[in-house]
Amino acid sequence: MKTVTCTAPVNIAVIKYWGKRDEKLILPLNDSISFTLSQDEMCAKTTVSISPTFTEDKFWLNGKKESLENPRVQNCLKEIRRRASKRKFEGSDENVWSWHVHICSENNFPTAAGLASSAAGYACLVYALGQVYGVEGDLSSVARQGSGSACRSIHGGLVRWYKGEADDGSDSVARPIAPPDHFPNLRVIICVVNAGQKKTGSTVGMKQTVATSSLMQHRISVSVTSRIESMMKAIKEKDWPTFCDLTIADSNEMHAVCLDTFPPCVYMTDTSHAVASLLHKYNDLKTIESNINHKVCYTFDAGPNACIFVPEAVAEEVLALLLQAFPPPPAQATDDYVKGIPSQPATLSKELTSLAEDCVQSGKLQYLIHTKVGDGPRVLVDPASSLLDSITGLPNSTDNNI
Repeated sequence: MKTVTCTAPVNIAVIKYWGKRDEKLILPLNDSISFTLSQDEMCAKTTVSISPTFTEDKFWLNGKKESLENPRVQNCLKEIRRRASKRKFEGSDENVWSWHVHICSENNFPTAAGLASSAAGYACLVYALGQVYGVEGDLSSVARQGSGSACRSIHGGLVRWYKGEADDGSDSVARPIAPPDHFPNLRVIICVVNAGQKKTGSTVGMKQTVATSSLMQHRISVSVTSRIESMMKAIKEKDWPTFCDLTIADSNEMHAVCLDTFPPCVYMTDTSHAVASLLHKYNDLKTIESNINHKVCYTFDAGPNACIFVPEAVAEEVLALLLQAFPPPPAQATDDYVKGIPSQPATLSKELTSLAEDCVQSGKLQYLIHTKVGDGPRVLVDPASSLLDSITGLPNSTDNNI
C-alpha cells in the first residue's frame, strides 16, 4: 500500500472567474488572478492510499462516506491514472496506475459558504493523487476539471489562470506570477457573514449569468480584458493603491452581473454592503491623510463573506475598526470571534471611532479570520498526519461509514 497526505490552500480571486465557455471542460470566459492564502489558518487536507488489495475506489469527505460517481471527481481521477499509465515503473509497481484508491478529505473551514472550499479541496485531491501515482508536470489543468478555481490553488502567491484558446482546454492552465511576499507583510482579514451553504451555487449562477446578463457581455468583451492587463502592470510595479482600486472594481462588477442575471443571483447581504461601505470610508480617510499606501481593498466571491487585503502596518487598526463596527454578540468572547493569527487590536483615533459608530451592527458577523498570503500544496511526511489507517486503508475514526 502506498499512502500520501497533503494539504492545499484556499485562493481568493482579485480578478474574478465568472462564466464558462465550455461547461464540461470547465474553461473560463476570461483570465483571472488570485492570491493564495496561508494554510496555517485555512486548508484542505487529503490522504490518498492505493493498494493492489483494495477491491474498489472509496471516498470519505469531512467524516462521511461519499459516492465517487461525481463526474468531476471521476474526471480528475481518470486523468491522473491516464498520465500514470504512461510512466515506467519498476518491479511490482508496474501496474500501479490500475490499483484502486481510498481517498479521505477534510476542510478546516466551512464547505460551500463562499470561502473557496471546492478550490482547496480539488487542488488537494489532485495534488495528493499526483504524488501517490507518481505523476509529474503541470497539475493545474487536472485540478481545473474538478473546480475551475482549483487550478489556482496548485500554486502559491499571486497566480494567473489563463483562459486559453484551444477547444480541448490544453492551454487553460494556472501559472504563478509573483511569490507570497511580493507585497511585503500583507495581511488578510475575512469577515464571515454566513458560514452556511449559499442558496445559488457558483456553477448554476455562472450558467444563468452567461445565458441572461447583457452586462456580462460587456464585462467579457471590454472591461475585464482591460482590467487584467492593468492589474498585471500594478503587480509588476508593486503599485498597491492601483491594485486595491482594481480589486474592488472587479468584485463590484462581478456582483453587478450577478444582479443583472435573470432571475438575479444575490450573494451579498446588507451586512456585506455595510462592510464594503466602512472600508471605502476608511480609504477616504487614508487619502486625506496622504497615506494611500495604507489603503485596504475588499473582494467578495460568490457569497456574503468579505475578504480584505490589508498592509500589516494597519492590520491591527483595521481589526479594531471591524470589532468596533461589528462587535460579537455579548455572550461570545473576542478570542473566539477573531480566529487565526494572534493580534492585539489597536486603539482607534477619534475619526475612526466615529466611522465605526456610524454603522454599528452587533452580532451580524459570525467571526473574523486573520491570515496572510501563503504557498502552494504541501506533502505531510509525519505518519500521524494521515487520515487513513496504515494497515486497513480506512479512515482513522471509530465510525468510518463503511
